[in-house]
Amino acid sequence: MLPILILVAIPIAIALAWYGKIQYRERRREALRRQAVSQEVVDILEENVGIYHRLPEDLKRELHGHINVFLDEKKFLGLDGLEVTNEMCVTVAGLACILLLNRPPRYFPGFSSILMYPDAFVATEVDYDGDVEIVQETTRAGESWHRGPVILSWTDALHGAKNTGDGYNVVLHEFAHKLDEENDGTDGLPVLAEAAHYRDWAEVLAREYEALSERVESRDNRVIDEYGLTSPPEFFAVATESFFEKPRAMEKHLPDLYAQLKTYYCLDPAAWARDEIAARNAKDG
Repeated sequence: MLPILILVAIPIAIALAWYGKIQYRERRREALRRQAVSQEVVDILEENVGIYHRLPEDLKRELHGHINVFLDEKKFLGLDGLEVTNEMCVTVAGLACILLLNRPPRYFPGFSSILMYPDAFVATEVDYDGDVEIVQETTRAGESWHRGPVILSWTDALHGAKNTGDGYNVVLHEFAHKLDEENDGTDGLPVLAEAAHYRDWAEVLAREYEALSERVESRDNRVIDEYGLTSPPEFFAVATESFFEKPRAMEKHLPDLYAQLKTYYCLDPAAWARDEIAARNAKDG
């Protein structure tokens, strides 16, 4: 009888310990979300993160709370002699956490480390053509390892953060891959809020992927970088960059794609851009 009781008690104890750990983590996150950020953090966001200026005040406050949690849970490590500073951490966290706004945040589960190079870095790629192994080196601004770290070039991360209209933002790109990972693999299909959304998502993104190929071939591509044709995961990541950096252009020229990303992210960056222009015109007038 005693061995049976032990066999029952052990999994119950494990489950209770796991539940207690989850509860503690959520209480800690909630406390961090309520905690105000320092003026230094606000100054860094205003100086480095162009998208931050477009956010409504309520989303800025929400972003501050997410940044607190992100910086508590993710660890930064400098490579090639780079000394990681608070500016680097806040800039990366600010951009990454924009992807979490307005919906239940999971804070990019499955990894904890962000590796930072001072500049673009060389990565080794291994491909196979039948039995032949092909090894080549490529220069990159960022990389996301499946269930592993995010790797970033600080020079490229800062450039993308400051320049909000070119559709190039390596931090948004790599953390979009982390969102993609949450759905049992990296295939360009993140976890959607409702099961009914998956069919529309698949249809629209497949159609837009083909349309991008046609625009690139005819040399009439303007909204999404052609790197999106590399694979469906890269298409999602590149589309995410343009959704936040070229929202009005995407809304105008690729309305179906914009609508899918708007539904997924629960955000409307095109409206922010219009409000920003209206406020600027009112100030000048």
